[in-house]
Amino acid sequence: MKPVLRIGMDTSKNVFQLHGVDKGEETVIRRQLRRREMIKFFENLPPTLVAIEACGSSHHWGRLLGSFGHDVRLIPPQYVKPYVKRGKNDAADAEARCEAVSRPSMRFVPIKSRDQQAACMLMSVRERLSA
Repeated sequence: MKPVLRIGMDTSKNVFQLHGVDKGEETVIRRQLRRREMIKFFENLPPTLVAIEACGSSHHWGRLLGSFGHDVRLIPPQYVKPYVKRGKNDAADAEARCEAVSRPSMRFVPIKSRDQQAACMLMSVRERLSA
């Protein structure tokens, strides 16, 4: 396999879609992996740039992949949408994230710690109960 420059990852509960490119912008990874396979895949992959759509679970994946030495960037969903080239599906979304993370003006969401996520959850629940 050629060296991977960056990977776009579409997350779900059990199946993850990956799209990776090399320095020549050639697609070198286009695969679907289950949770266990995905963890083993990233453990064995040399450090690379990984783009994930910002959501509640993406912070967990960002912390985990970061612990393997990868540079993880979370992208807000509204910033990824313009890069989807064809019909909405997991493979197209992963490719769009891979494309979006390469843009110099792209803005990213910082990865939250477990404590920060817990505090956000408490504030959210408190807001709903008081409304």
